[in-house]
Amino acid sequence: MSENQSLMLQEAGQSPEVVATLLEKEKPVFDEIARLFSSTRPSVVTTAARGSSDHAATFFKYLFEISCGVPVASVGPSIASVYGAALHLKGGVHFTVSQSGASPDIVALQEAAKKGGATTIAVVNVTDSPLAKQADIVLGLNAGAEKSVAATKSFIASVAALSGVTAAIGGASGLQAALAKLPEALSATAGIDTAAAEEVLFNATSLYTAGRGPAFAIALEAALKAKETSGVHAEAFSLAELMHGPMRLVQPGFPIVAFAPDDAAFDNNGKALERLQKLGATTVGFSAQPLSGINLRVPTTGNGLLDPLVSLLVYYRLIESVTRRKGFDPDRPANLLKVTETV
Repeated sequence: MSENQSLMLQEAGQSPEVVATLLEKEKPVFDEIARLFSSTRPSVVTTAARGSSDHAATFFKYLFEISCGVPVASVGPSIASVYGAALHLKGGVHFTVSQSGASPDIVALQEAAKKGGATTIAVVNVTDSPLAKQADIVLGLNAGAEKSVAATKSFIASVAALSGVTAAIGGASGLQAALAKLPEALSATAGIDTAAAEEVLFNATSLYTAGRGPAFAIALEAALKAKETSGVHAEAFSLAELMHGPMRLVQPGFPIVAFAPDDAAFDNNGKALERLQKLGATTVGFSAQPLSGINLRVPTTGNGLLDPLVSLLVYYRLIESVTRRKGFDPDRPANLLKVTETV
């Protein structure tokens, strides 16, 4: 691996191996969580996270609700850490997602969830962290040290871990098969030509990212990475929501990065992008299927609900290249630290 590569690029490239490792090593934990759900049958699942980890929790929300039919609700960490509210979660299951497991607010929220009667599950990379030590069950990300401020492999690992939970609980053979293909699909993204998309993002001062279902969570993550690495202002929307008030800002040349996997929303997504193009938008679409506009064709796992994660690895490489082209260091974005301890 070239010494000239950023840590962000190197770590993103480790994602296929990381995912393969965690899916193998954490199988006993997936089985344990599946038994927990079988015995408790919770009517609602709660999550807590910050930043990229919260986007992973959002991916889980959509995937779990679609696959298992159980609502997933995000609880703001400040509910416990700042406002000191008691949670009433008797018989519930609470997931906390974190790379470091060190931020006091998410630790406090997990403690409040446990006191409120929930079984707590820490989805965490640092398995000897305060969060992990306090949790009832620990699902390790197995991502190894992540030195770049911009999370890449730990985010992909978080989504893969939560997808593994969903597959184990839902018993969906299609999702299990797609997860087994995920490392290969991630590896197959190497060498995808992003030059046309890079030109659009390099010249952008503001843009939208968009998707629906699990892909909306990837749009959230893409917008964050645009801001924190390249300094480009980006907002994420559901493609359905983008058809409302946000469409007012779409002018000729306005960039829209869309994640449109081959799932139940694909046809509607395609029509939305065509409408935006008629307004003058420049669209960059990530999909295993053909799309109008600048089309980045990505490998598929065979399951459109999981495929947005494959697209994200291509996007990580794209935004890293844009960042360096702008003269910024993707590993050391201004004003940011790797571990942010909030209360």
